[in-house]
Amino acid sequence: MEFGEILRELLEANCITQKKLAADLNIAATTIGNYIRGIREPDFEILKLFAKYFNVTTDYLLNYQSGNVNDHNEDELLMLYRMLPEDWKELLLEQGKLLVRLNMKTELTSQKTGSE
Repeated sequence: MEFGEILRELLEANCITQKKLAADLNIAATTIGNYIRGIREPDFEILKLFAKYFNVTTDYLLNYQSGNVNDHNEDELLMLYRMLPEDWKELLLEQGKLLVRLNMKTELTSQKTGSE
């Protein structure tokens, strides 16, 4: 996934327009549009502004896996978690734990039927 696609997803996920982002970060709206279309790429300082603004890592913005995460989806999950209010974060964690337990049960059932 390219930087422009990631930036577009962040804008959509946060219900922010290109114009608002440009105003908030004091960047020309045309520059934001060029980033999204892949015509231009941000320099390091602008990249750091985006990371701070959206509360994501620069690795997330660049779709770079440094070995600390498995893929872009893992980074996206972290970004979504950070966007939630505190009480919803707990709910998301509990749902995640439930899904893990459900997956473990499914795998056990599958192993039992496969060995019979």
